Amino acid sequence: MPIMNRWMTVAVFLLLLFSALGRAQSSPADLVLNGDVTGKQHQTYFGIPFEVPPGTHRISIDFQYTGKEERATLDLGIADPERFRGQSGGNKSHFTISETDATPSYLPGAIPAGKWQLLIAVPNMRSKTVAHYRAEIRFNDRAEDASFTAHPLETGKRWYRGDLHMHTAHSDGSCPSQSGRMIPCPLFLTVQTAASRGLDFIAITDHNTGSQNNDMRELQPYFDRVLLIPGREMTTFHGHFNVFGVTQFMDYRVTPGGLDLNTVLRDAASKGGIASVNHAESPGGEACMGCRWEPPADENMNLFTAAEVINGGRTSHAKFWDTQLRDGHRLAAIGGSDSHNATSPPGPHGSIGWPTTVIEADELSVPAILNGIRTGRTFVDLTASHDKQLDFEAKSGDAHAHMGETLHTTAAGPLEVRIHAVACAGSVVHLLLDGEETNAVPSTPVDKADFDRTVTITVGAGRHWLRIEVRDSDGTLQLMSSPLYVNFPG
Repeated sequence: MPIMNRWMTVAVFLLLLFSALGRAQSSPADLVLNGDVTGKQHQTYFGIPFEVPPGTHRISIDFQYTGKEERATLDLGIADPERFRGQSGGNKSHFTISETDATPSYLPGAIPAGKWQLLIAVPNMRSKTVAHYRAEIRFNDRAEDASFTAHPLETGKRWYRGDLHMHTAHSDGSCPSQSGRMIPCPLFLTVQTAASRGLDFIAITDHNTGSQNNDMRELQPYFDRVLLIPGREMTTFHGHFNVFGVTQFMDYRVTPGGLDLNTVLRDAASKGGIASVNHAESPGGEACMGCRWEPPADENMNLFTAAEVINGGRTSHAKFWDTQLRDGHRLAAIGGSDSHNATSPPGPHGSIGWPTTVIEADELSVPAILNGIRTGRTFVDLTASHDKQLDFEAKSGDAHAHMGETLHTTAAGPLEVRIHAVACAGSVVHLLLDGEETNAVPSTPVDKADFDRTVTITVGAGRHWLRIEVRDSDGTLQLMSSPLYVNFPG
């Protein structure tokens, strides 16, 4: 091969390699396969063996090769020790396979340890062409476990709006068929409705299953303006809770003397996820089996990150939430439509986007959205608006904190609280101390579109929390903020 052609080939290979490395990967490759394909392999098939270690639940592969400028063509597939797992030809350079989901073209399912084969077909290879291939293989990639996209859908810090609780055909979601019969509702309709309503993110939280993840992985590239967050609603006999950011199997069968709730929550955290209590004050018993939050006495509420303070439009669970805050637990405020019908018209009765959870995040990605919840940078919008905003901060002497943070004071005294509300003109701001309104701080009418007001409130020594509610002139709740903590531990 002439020196110039050789250098061009190397340059192209490096370009392809850097392109592959440009994917958002959580770790270096666990295994790299390199090799050459020559003209003698024109229109042949071959396999590249590799070992999958025990305990693997996901395999992710990035594949690149040179020679394309000379019409070299390598088609890609894979087989496990027992069966064929898929073939994507030349249309994908990256794919992932796990127990619950896989890139389209490939089959999800158990990941057996042992000898797998990367399957290569060679539709075309000119007689004097040499194509260099490189396959990077990752096992149990944490980034791939937590998200269906390798890159943020949007960059830049802002308030992102979404819905964190909904159901599809993968559990008990239903909707009318084309002929009007009620049938299990296709997941596609849920994502399409969310997109049409301008949501930035959704979590599809079907009950106790991960089967929806396969559909979500297929749909995410098309719906590139709506972040699809892995989620599931864990339905125990003592209450329901959502887990976000986990695609792996999680056992939900909490029973006396068997699996305990704290173990389930620690399992979620170990897999990079967070948990929130759902509709804690719902009816229980035969009216709604397991819906009311009545967990075992040894539950550790510190293992939860958030509480669903609004469920299904306007149903408030703030009494439960305030009780947990009073006990010293830090729980961000989130909401969810609990939609069971993707075709329900807009409105506050289980329709997608009612309510909207609004989260301040650095970008539109699963890690960033979950971090926004972890840090308490959230509020719930019961009006499903596209523009309302709510934030506040407090200071005492030199100490200062924003919503979601902790303000440390040394003694009882006044706090200056600065409240910022956008697109709420005509409404009324209510500042709550320890879950209650205080006569020392009267309600404050919002008199402009970009409202900024500082009020002073006196608090006693010890632990407290502040939160904001915005209500319309009739007293109907519109916005509810996460807390700002005073002298909380942690």
